[in-house]
Amino acid sequence: MFRIALAALLLVANLGVEAQSYPAKPVRIIVPFAPGGGTDFIARFMAQRLSAALRQQFVVENRPGAGGMIGVETGVKSPPDGYTLTLVSNSYTVNPSLYKLRFDPIADIAPVIQISSGPYVVVVHPSLPVKNLRELVAAAKSQSGQIFFASSGQGSVGHLATELFASMAGFRLNHVPYKGTGPALTDTIAGQTNAFLGSTATTLPHVRTGRLRALAVTSSTRLPSEPDIPTVAEAGVPGYETVLWHGLIGPKGMPRAVVERLNAEVSRVLQLKETGEQLQNDGVSPAGGTPEQFLTIITREIEVWRRVVNEAGVKAE
Repeated sequence: MFRIALAALLLVANLGVEAQSYPAKPVRIIVPFAPGGGTDFIARFMAQRLSAALRQQFVVENRPGAGGMIGVETGVKSPPDGYTLTLVSNSYTVNPSLYKLRFDPIADIAPVIQISSGPYVVVVHPSLPVKNLRELVAAAKSQSGQIFFASSGQGSVGHLATELFASMAGFRLNHVPYKGTGPALTDTIAGQTNAFLGSTATTLPHVRTGRLRALAVTSSTRLPSEPDIPTVAEAGVPGYETVLWHGLIGPKGMPRAVVERLNAEVSRVLQLKETGEQLQNDGVSPAGGTPEQFLTIITREIEVWRRVVNEAGVKAE
């Protein structure tokens, strides 16, 4: 009994030392997308703050390709020592339904923390004679060949969020996929397509200038900055919710003490006023929470998008 108790005490002591000595060398944060996007912005913002807080360099490494799978696979198959992290977005939960992965998206990761969360905004071109979401749904049902929804690409989160919206609202989706958010937004502003689900950062500036009309936000609560825009659930599709998010994960087997240290340090950064202001520029808000809560979100969304992909018959391009 004495030996068992001593071993337990030594283990706790070692974990404490490990957490305090981490990081002893530079840490890389893999971004599975090209530089310049929202995920890259958040990764570089957090890397700068973590470098200052932990007095060790956190370096962003972009590994784009295959819908983000190349970078994610590199990250989850790295040594589980805490010196390789991956910043993922909610596209991470879509890919298991569209691609054949060479890793388990739940069992092969060590979730660290959810960093951000933000809604899509349902917008339409002003020429479309609808003033609210109920009227859009009614038009989509009665004029099925005339209402077209743009997305940033076949199988993108925006596409699947729109498929889920159409399914829950009870109309058949006319989908127009583009190669990125920019072209989809441009054509919606030009009236080539009627509607679009886009982030607040990309849509609201055009709503404020009158080039787009906002009908609803896809989160469960209204935006504090735009209290007059109802949620989709309030506006006629009860139970609907889709959010954009980003978070940090590591490989399976990362020391728990390291995970907890990273979680605590990121949590401190997320509580800073400047963090909220910076993330708001990218259309999201600070999130936070425990590793277990982040894993619950990942697990739940993988199942949600699997159901949407199967029911809508979505195929990757």
